[in-house]
Amino acid sequence: MGKAGIKLIANNKKAYYDYFIEDTYEAGISLHGTEVKSLRMGRCSVKEAFVRPEGEELFVYQMNISPYEKGNIFNKDPLRVRKLLLHKYEIRKILGQVAQKGYTIVPLKVYFKDSLVKMEIGLARGKKLYDKRDSIAKKDQRREAERDFKVKNLY
Repeated sequence: MGKAGIKLIANNKKAYYDYFIEDTYEAGISLHGTEVKSLRMGRCSVKEAFVRPEGEELFVYQMNISPYEKGNIFNKDPLRVRKLLLHKYEIRKILGQVAQKGYTIVPLKVYFKDSLVKMEIGLARGKKLYDKRDSIAKKDQRREAERDFKVKNLY
């Protein structure tokens, strides 16, 4: 991410392995003060997280933000449900595709954009086992090609 003012906090690499990501959206997250301080220290995990719609809102579940050490009584539950902040037309578009085509919504990464915490969510379609094997084969081919290229450039 070459843009200025963007600092990656957490990445969900497994989502790219388990799903075909069709479309991505940038969403804000409704957080409390100690959670933001904990995120500044990079204490966040989205590996087990998932996004679920409720009415005309989207919520992220199982996103782990470790408690802030100096937060004592102000700390919130690390796994609490957090609301995602998107424009209403974006939410309606996402909900329409999820209901119609059998898509799911997965969190891809959490990052700071200037001083705001953002989450990139992806509209995803699940991969079958043979698709995953295909992904592994492509990755191996690319790695092999890079190794050959590196060896050729040494001489």
